[in-house]
Amino acid sequence: MNNGLTDGVDAARVAAWIAADPDPAARAELAAAQGADLAARFSGSLRFGTAGLRGPVRAGPNGMNVAVVIRATAGLATWLTRHGHGGGSVVVGRDARHGSEEFAAATAEVLAAAGFRVIMVPAPGPTPLVAFACRDLDAVAGVQITASHNPAGDNGYKVYLAGGAQIVPPADREIEELIAASAGAADIPRQPVEHDPRADEIVPRYLDRVGTRFATVPDASVRIALTPMHGVGGAIVLDALARAGFTDVHVVDEQFEPDPDFPTVAFPNPEESGASDLLLALAGDVDADIAIALDPDADRCAVGTRVDGAWRMLTGDETGSLLGWFLLSAADDVSARGDLVEHDNLSAHDKEARSLTAQPPVVASTLVSSSLLQKIARGLGARHVTTLTGFKWLVRAGEPLRYAYEEAIGHCVDPDAVRDKDGISAAVALAVLADSCGRDGVGLPDLLLSLYEEHGVHLTRQHAVRVDDTTLIAALMTRLRTTPPTTLAGIEVTALDYSRRDDGLRTDAIALSGVADDGTSVRVMARPSGTEPKLKYYIEMTTPPDSGVSATHSTSRTTYGSDTRAAVRHLDAMTTRVVAELVEYSDAPPTPEVG
Repeated sequence: MNNGLTDGVDAARVAAWIAADPDPAARAELAAAQGADLAARFSGSLRFGTAGLRGPVRAGPNGMNVAVVIRATAGLATWLTRHGHGGGSVVVGRDARHGSEEFAAATAEVLAAAGFRVIMVPAPGPTPLVAFACRDLDAVAGVQITASHNPAGDNGYKVYLAGGAQIVPPADREIEELIAASAGAADIPRQPVEHDPRADEIVPRYLDRVGTRFATVPDASVRIALTPMHGVGGAIVLDALARAGFTDVHVVDEQFEPDPDFPTVAFPNPEESGASDLLLALAGDVDADIAIALDPDADRCAVGTRVDGAWRMLTGDETGSLLGWFLLSAADDVSARGDLVEHDNLSAHDKEARSLTAQPPVVASTLVSSSLLQKIARGLGARHVTTLTGFKWLVRAGEPLRYAYEEAIGHCVDPDAVRDKDGISAAVALAVLADSCGRDGVGLPDLLLSLYEEHGVHLTRQHAVRVDDTTLIAALMTRLRTTPPTTLAGIEVTALDYSRRDDGLRTDAIALSGVADDGTSVRVMARPSGTEPKLKYYIEMTTPPDSGVSATHSTSRTTYGSDTRAAVRHLDAMTTRVVAELVEYSDAPPTPEVG
């Protein structure tokens, strides 16, 4: 190893890590590293958070590698044992990224040596399979090796606890402390894992569940264009769609087989500009009704459709509103339309009896998502809950949970089976909804317009301020707190600092909101990204509902008021203006801090 180490790198720490790394390739990689490269690998340790671990595949404590995975699993095993779960079953799965097979094997071997019964998913598969299996097999935990839609050089370690939900504080901090206290990786016991026959039933049982949740559509006529984005969801989503009656499916051949290098896209994320170009081109070529894109680990799903004659992907909020309406409308536990959760004409005894026998269904979205789902839920007699960002909070919104979504194309359409976002079951739900619309001679955009007619137009958009120096993000948040904008698109706005809230929505975010005289409203949520050096603005603009529009939501309606379409265009222009004003505000020189 080169002794001319970059300043700040502890040579003894490097030597100790190399000595304790059981992977010969990783030891050689570190021995050859020097300068800034070596410094980056030892600039800290990969942090364990509520999403587990995620980072670049490279040797050293600040990367995803066998040694880091071994120590993380040792910490997790200790935490599970201390909380009374020792000897229980743990599901271990993996995607097809670089290193996933080795990391999953190391995870399983450490758990087995710690006395746990390991259920190893037999092949690379979608993340929702692990979340499902945790719940279905009554496992005490699950680990999926994946970096979801991150760039090709990354990998990760995602943890589920009993019930198949992601961990929440303080469990993440407790596990991280146990990881830090773990022995060197070479000294942590590992043992071969015996095959558990329950593993062979995970995929069949999952597909059976999806088939039960969404019954087969007879004579389905929806034509679907599909891409799994070089990930692991292709075969299983085709099977799930076929079981639901959808066999007219055309796939993007270049993106169908798993490929850890994601060669056809800059970022394997359906939300990214250009990522769905091949899919939308195929949809146009085959005259598809809808286009479906999964991300590489198939936990997220985006849908595209023709809008005013041109193909585009719907936003996560547009899709979330459509699915929320569809799932609530199809539920057998919603009140009659307009029968709200609160009933002032009932006696206290009747209210108590009702609460014990018929809880309204719950739907959930995050504080940066559209407010349209809340209004849809109110109109259908359901309860809407707003949570902090992340499915770790969404799936804990309340019971009986029927649906949850986040604007980043994550949808939980079957919470009883999968307590996390699931792109496969969401794809089936969207196909069923598209078929229902098609039988009535309309499309998804028409249904969205009908929701706008009843509840008002709701348009959302995001804008990110990217920086090289993360201190600039803190300075901008300080400025938003002290001297926020007073108007946006001509609407007076006031600021609300979410870091000062004393409820479950306390977080590092600023809300700017206001309502114009004509009822048009603007709301902007500003918050730092949790994973990248950027500040994100989440913008929503709404209009009041058209009071003259029927409250009926039959998808057979084939004409929609020109006023609604005009309102969409007007609101879109206003949203563009808001973005421009936020850009100007963000680019202005920061006010110097005093003291």
